[in-house]
Amino acid sequence: MTVPAQAFEEPIRSRRNHWNNQIATHATMRPDAVALRFRGVDTTWRQLHERSQRFADALARRGVGFGDRVLILALNHPEYLEAIFGINALGALAVPVNFRLTPPEVAYIAADSGARAIVTDTALRPLAAAVRAERPELTSCFVIGGPSGDGMLGFEEALAEGGEPHAPLDIPEDTPSLVMYTSGTTGSPKGAVLSHANMNAQALTCIRALQMDQDGIGLCASPLFHIAGLGSLAPAFLLGAKTVLHPLGAFDAGEYLDALERERASSAFCVPAQWQLICDHPTVKQRDLALRVLSWGAAPASETVLRAMAECFPNAVNVAVFGQTEMSPVTCVLEGKDALRKLGSVGKPIPTIAARIVDDEMRDVAPGEIGEIVYRGPTLMAGYWNKPQATAEAFAGGWFHSGDLVRQDAEGFLWVVDRKKDMIISGGENIYCAEVENVLFAHPKIREAAVIGRAHEKWGEVPVAVVALADPDNPLTLPELTPFLNENLARYKHPKDLVLVAELPRNASGKVVKVQLRKDYSS
Repeated sequence: MTVPAQAFEEPIRSRRNHWNNQIATHATMRPDAVALRFRGVDTTWRQLHERSQRFADALARRGVGFGDRVLILALNHPEYLEAIFGINALGALAVPVNFRLTPPEVAYIAADSGARAIVTDTALRPLAAAVRAERPELTSCFVIGGPSGDGMLGFEEALAEGGEPHAPLDIPEDTPSLVMYTSGTTGSPKGAVLSHANMNAQALTCIRALQMDQDGIGLCASPLFHIAGLGSLAPAFLLGAKTVLHPLGAFDAGEYLDALERERASSAFCVPAQWQLICDHPTVKQRDLALRVLSWGAAPASETVLRAMAECFPNAVNVAVFGQTEMSPVTCVLEGKDALRKLGSVGKPIPTIAARIVDDEMRDVAPGEIGEIVYRGPTLMAGYWNKPQATAEAFAGGWFHSGDLVRQDAEGFLWVVDRKKDMIISGGENIYCAEVENVLFAHPKIREAAVIGRAHEKWGEVPVAVVALADPDNPLTLPELTPFLNENLARYKHPKDLVLVAELPRNASGKVVKVQLRKDYSS
């Protein structure tokens, strides 16, 4: 008797540890358990698996195969994740795109990645159409929540097509899964190539750091085009835990608290600016919440924010996660037990990676001295898509250069001092913008602050503070600020100009866009 080859191939394929197989496992073992909830509608593990596979079928019928790239330009929906898993089922790469970009910016990513198809939604349909007009090689376009028309195919119609299913593939863990374009705060975005193994290592990091289990419920408010969004979901797919997707839009602290309370969420990640709004909400202390773990990252948190979080959520541990897209993203964690004792620290490197703090000659610096942190480990990207020179520079000396300047104390805790490219050299002295910003954050009249360099005939560069006030009707001048600065900063670090703005420009991950500030205020 001849045994079909598939009888041997299927068990071999199933041993691969990536999110498509993890979802398939949950679809078998707990098919009717809830995987995702969005706007009160549940998606079970069985539905998530079956719909993802049907989307893979639709892509395969249109010629998408192993190694191809597919853009995703959409708001947060369950279909966003179904699209990623369908793309990955073919060995293709998903390219999540920031929906706040302009058509030329999205077209640049389409051209750089060499994408041949695009997934969008009804809200972003006009943007996708404008991008396709510039990039006709995007031959297939799928619309979440919308009907077919104008050369686009409704996502649900694609799933209902029927026809021959795609051929199952054995996809090794080192196969690229995502091309995540960095936010481009210092220039044109670069696509970090992340593998299934990268995301699995990230999942294990979060499970350990955030004390996650299968019974926990996560509330995801981060955009799925950002690694903070997908990185926070990876552990849920591994464990089979439920995730509530929060609709995107202008952040409303009251609506977010409503969702935390209604969904009985046990963990939540927000950027510090969002946590500040949550802690300032008048009802925050009256809420009946099930939160066990708070986490934050993507931007520095002031002491004011961290103390407010501790006061508003006394029964939850506060975990800081630090990293970057190229590292999938978490590299350092500050555990809840150290949150107040080491206030302002980003914690210690996670156990699964190697990290060093080095000078420009790749020599280790002494504890307490400032250097660049460099990494090796299983979460490290394969490189930048289509940019061999940038990859070579990032991997110089056999380590990944983060660009983050840090110092380490005697216990091994790290403090971020600045971005390497963000340092100001004034009269031969190094001025770290983040250090000046942290002092400005503590002034009672200042809500948020950013420091940039401005060319100076005598000193080469001088620092300039761009600040948003807590109360716009209560102004602040540089002479008024000077006594406060005298108490906290050496004179050469003082901002030489104070620019007042209504709010600082931020990208979707919550980081201040200093490129824009330099353009507006550096001269």
